[in-house]
Amino acid sequence: MITGASSGIGAAAARLFAEEGAAVVLMARREDRLRALEKEIVAAGGRAAVAAGDVTEPAHAERAVATAVETFGRLDAAFNNAGWAVAGTLLHETDDSVFDRIMRVNVHGVWNCMRHQIPAMLASGTGGSIVNTSSVAGLLATGAAAPYIAAKHAVMGLTRAAADEYGDRGIRVNGLIVGSTRTELMDEVLEKTPALETSFTARAIQKRMAEPREVAQAAAWLCSTRASFVTGAAMPVDGGWTAV
Repeated sequence: MITGASSGIGAAAARLFAEEGAAVVLMARREDRLRALEKEIVAAGGRAAVAAGDVTEPAHAERAVATAVETFGRLDAAFNNAGWAVAGTLLHETDDSVFDRIMRVNVHGVWNCMRHQIPAMLASGTGGSIVNTSSVAGLLATGAAAPYIAAKHAVMGLTRAAADEYGDRGIRVNGLIVGSTRTELMDEVLEKTPALETSFTARAIQKRMAEPREVAQAAAWLCSTRASFVTGAAMPVDGGWTAV
């Protein structure tokens, strides 16, 4: 199950997971994009199903998990990747509505998904793997909006708590500390605040942004049995941003 699958990192992950043999359940609000991606994956010989919905709605998250179980028989892995951000607004100038939306998408969205993903994994008897998309803003004050920094810290808190609670029941939970990535959301941020591009690339050792597939590769590894002894981790995929 992949959230935020209609574009960016989520869409790249859907393609990659399908290439590696996983049956993917695609969740996002834009159903037309999900249908196009489903068609692309199936045409390439993969397996995919669409569960259009909003991660901020618990019933939509529940329906997506049910789609995985009903269509493919089980839920083995989940990549909770949906997110939303703003930039360039100081804390005291940020509207409550902006704070609330950032929290709903980034924190409640992960909460809603895990609350339904975990029971499905427990029911399978073999556990599973969950990967939650955090950010360098989940570890540091990066210059991003304060609510976004708070939200991504919260994502890592949920990740570590779940890893601790379910580790002895076969469920691994890890977070991705994602650096600046060339996605549609990033393009929207830079369109409003072009000066941020220099700061985003300057703080990474590699002096560039990631491509969505590079982040997806890390998620795929964490979801696989190759990462069988990795849980509760904050895995940097940030071009070295947090190394210095």
